[in-house]
Amino acid sequence: MWLDVPLGELAVLAGAILAGGVVTGVLAGLFGIGGGAVTVPVLYEVFRVVGVPGELRMQLCIGTSLAIIVPTTIRAYRAHRAKGAVIAGVVRQWAVPAVIGVALGATIATFAPAAVFKIAFVVIVTVIAVKLLFGRESWRIAADLPGRALMSLYGFVIGLASSLMGVSGGSISNMILTLHGKPIHHAVATSAGLGVPITIAGTLGYALAGLPHLAALPPLSIGFVSLIGFALMAPVSSYMAGYGVRLAHWLPKRRLEIAFGVFLLAVALRFLASLVW
Repeated sequence: MWLDVPLGELAVLAGAILAGGVVTGVLAGLFGIGGGAVTVPVLYEVFRVVGVPGELRMQLCIGTSLAIIVPTTIRAYRAHRAKGAVIAGVVRQWAVPAVIGVALGATIATFAPAAVFKIAFVVIVTVIAVKLLFGRESWRIAADLPGRALMSLYGFVIGLASSLMGVSGGSISNMILTLHGKPIHHAVATSAGLGVPITIAGTLGYALAGLPHLAALPPLSIGFVSLIGFALMAPVSSYMAGYGVRLAHWLPKRRLEIAFGVFLLAVALRFLASLVW
C-alpha cells in the first residue's frame, strides 16, 4: 500500500506529520492537552492518501494519536509537577473511572462504524471550541469540586470522550476544573497528569481492538496503532511539550484560545463533510 505512493508525496506527508508533531507538543504543554485534536485530523488526511479503508481510518487515527501523545503527556505532566501545579488528589480520584471509560471506548472501536467516532469528535470539539471562543473565566458551576460520586462520573466521561476522539482529555478536564473554581494553571497541570493513564490505556485498548482488522491496515500497524505515524510524530511532539509548558506560565492565552477554537470548528466541519460525501 505504501509502496504505491510516490516518494515525493511521501516526503510531503512526512513533513505534514512532523509539523503536526510540533503543534501537538506545544499545545500539550500550553493547554494541558495531548494534542489529539490536531493529530487526528492530520493523520486522517495521511491515511486517506495512502489508501486506508474509510471504515477503519478513523479508528486507526484515534489509536495512533493516543500512542503519539503518551510521551507528550508524560513530559508535560513532569514539567508541571516540577512547578508544583498538579492537584494530585484530583488525578487520583479521576484515574480509575477514566481508565474504565477508555476501556469502553476501545471496546466500541472493535465493532462500531467510523461514523460513530466522527460524530463524537465533531460534538466534543465543537463544545470545546464554543468554550474557547465565548467562555469567560468568571463562568462557574460551583465554587469547589463536587463529592466522590460526581467526581467519578466526571472521570468516566473524560476517559470515554478521550477514547472516542483520540485525545488525552485535557480540554474536557480543563473545562470541568475551571468551571469548579480551580485556577487555570492548576487545571492545565492536573489535566496533563490525568492524560498519562488515559493515553497509555487507550493505546493498549486500540492496539487490541484492531487486531482482527490487521489485513486491511497499513504495514507496521499493531491493531489500530500505526508504528510509522508514532515513530515520526511522537519524538517531535514530546520534545516540544516543554516549550509549551514555558509559554503556559507567562503567555496571555486569549488570542491563542481564539485561534485554536476556530481551528477546532474547521476540523468539525471537515469531519461533518466526510459523513456526507
